[in-house]
Amino acid sequence: MDSTLYRSGVVAIIGPPNAGKSTLLNHLLRQKIAIVTPRPQTTRNRIMGIVSGPQYQMILLDTPGLHEAREEMNQQMVRVALESLNEADVVLFLADGSNMVTKKLEKRAEEFRGYLSRVVCPVVLALNKRDLLQPEQLLPVMDWYRNLHPFAAIVPISALQGEGIETLTTELVDRLPEGPQYYPEDIPTDATERFIAAEIIREKIFLLTRDEVPYSTAVVIDAFEEGEADKPVVIQATIMVERSSQKGILVGQGGGMLATIRKSAAADIEKLLGCRVRLHLWVKVRKNWTGNTNILRELGLM
Repeated sequence: MDSTLYRSGVVAIIGPPNAGKSTLLNHLLRQKIAIVTPRPQTTRNRIMGIVSGPQYQMILLDTPGLHEAREEMNQQMVRVALESLNEADVVLFLADGSNMVTKKLEKRAEEFRGYLSRVVCPVVLALNKRDLLQPEQLLPVMDWYRNLHPFAAIVPISALQGEGIETLTTELVDRLPEGPQYYPEDIPTDATERFIAAEIIREKIFLLTRDEVPYSTAVVIDAFEEGEADKPVVIQATIMVERSSQKGILVGQGGGMLATIRKSAAADIEKLLGCRVRLHLWVKVRKNWTGNTNILRELGLM
């Protein structure tokens, strides 16, 4: 890294679902901005994070996972990810390095090449979850990706443990153009508190419910009222579902599930805001909303 230059620019983070893109973003920011669950396709919107160093500023774009999309909402998620490539000065392709070279991975080779063929700027490959493999197991995976695309660099990392992150940061910053500081150092994201609050509620739904329910839900913040003095922030939010049966699961017996979601989400929102929060949740049925372009537009996916 040339310390005589100030470098700044956009780094688009792309890759298959569940590779750890949001975990990496949160680690680089040293705070939780993007929600994280064990389920694939948790991230729906593009989330911007800003990482500033002594001589650089990286504007990171966390994007939905690249996958074969059939439904309207999933197609829009993939579109969001691919459009981020047009803004990037550097692309970070994040893959699960613990996935051994099997027929299942081989089947994705052409898919990955198709995504990477769109990129005209340098591409750095980060192989995540290296802590799950021995070095001799990781080498064949690195060789497989090396034959996939002429990556500018390949860096094994563990976003969860923080291993290899310093090396990865250096590789990314070295490929950023010379430029100004675009944002103050104390601003970690352009996401609003309302957006992050909605995402936290959605995260709890992913963690606490099962099957297709999380994928059929969306959260809309109806009101976000900041309290005066020692009074709590009052947030009113609607959880949309597609079917009455899903509403029943979310509400739970005697309202128990909804109360658990509310309590867990409120605790995280309080950490985010640094104050007390009173969270009110409602569940409404909006049939087939995942295919409704007007609703997807309201959610920022169009």
